[in-house]
Amino acid sequence: MADTSDSSRTPAQIEADIKRRRETLAETLDEIGVRVHPKTIVGDAKAKVVSSVDHTLGRAYVGVNRVVGDVKGQFVDEEGAPRLERIVPVALVVVGLVGLLTLGTRRRRG
Repeated sequence: MADTSDSSRTPAQIEADIKRRRETLAETLDEIGVRVHPKTIVGDAKAKVVSSVDHTLGRAYVGVNRVVGDVKGQFVDEEGAPRLERIVPVALVVVGLVGLLTLGTRRRRG
């Protein structure tokens, strides 16, 4: 940067320094104007919300995927073959519950 003592600087140097400082100040003010503009603030807020939702959905997907894998592991062996000793009792319980619900619904109507 140029020497700041006025006695050793020429008027042209002082004018050039003032011009540079004005340009720097104008750039700074423009940047501040963009940062505080309502569209910029809303855009930044939207981006944060989208990022948060994406992060939450990603974590939920991983959690659900893990649960599905665990449940699948209970009914399928390592080779991918169904474990009938576990599937048949669960299927019987489901069929029994559906039957009970159906009977209960018919009794209320009749």
